Amino acid sequence: MTDTGFVQLFAPHEFLRDLSDRHRMILASGARPFTAKPGDLLAREGETANAFFLIRSGRVALETGTRGGARLLIQEVGPGEVVGWSWLVPPHRWQFSCRAVDAVEGLSFEAQWLRDLCERDASLGYHLLKQLVLVITQRLASTRRHLVELHRGTHPV
Repeated sequence: MTDTGFVQLFAPHEFLRDLSDRHRMILASGARPFTAKPGDLLAREGETANAFFLIRSGRVALETGTRGGARLLIQEVGPGEVVGWSWLVPPHRWQFSCRAVDAVEGLSFEAQWLRDLCERDASLGYHLLKQLVLVITQRLASTRRHLVELHRGTHPV
């Protein structure tokens, strides 16, 4: 697929909506399509964060481990959302495990390539950072609501 084809494939993705055409073309050069089957791991908590994912279809569970070894669901993300900010934040270790809930399709970016790109193009790096801060803020707010519901006993565990 050409870079232009990739641009058309992911241009409507919410995370990239305010990017310039030039920045979309640059990102398209490093985008790789991926698919995951239900149960497939996209990332394992504590391992090196070597990718960033734009989800086009399907759902991904963000999970963390408990002391007893059980997996605790933090949140599910779906179409138009992203998986991964750990690629940007040293020491570049996944903060959660990310597992496909159902069939997932999307685009992935190699983390080192993306970090290098952000260093070379401050404008693009700043845009991605602002978008990731929005994602982090939304996910923290969602987690906070979930904890309040658990405390009130209104949310099943």
